[in-house]
Amino acid sequence: MVSLKLRMGPKGQVVIPKMLRERYGMREGGEVLVELREDGILLRAKPSPDEIITRIMKFREIVRKMGIRGKPGELKGLGLEDEF
Repeated sequence: MVSLKLRMGPKGQVVIPKMLRERYGMREGGEVLVELREDGILLRAKPSPDEIITRIMKFREIVRKMGIRGKPGELKGLGLEDEF
């Protein structure tokens, strides 16, 4: 894991280095998602609608390959041991 030491400004602002913004698709004026964790904060670029659709299609393909059938939520009552 790579660690960077950044300084926080008086209003709590931290500048994310350009290399990281480009790598993770963060753009000026764009939105980021903040995930609170036990050991800190995780920042993510908000996915575009196209990225969300791509992720859904990949998930559907995985489900199809696994042979799982049914509507979303139907497996809610089953434990993993029962399903697999």
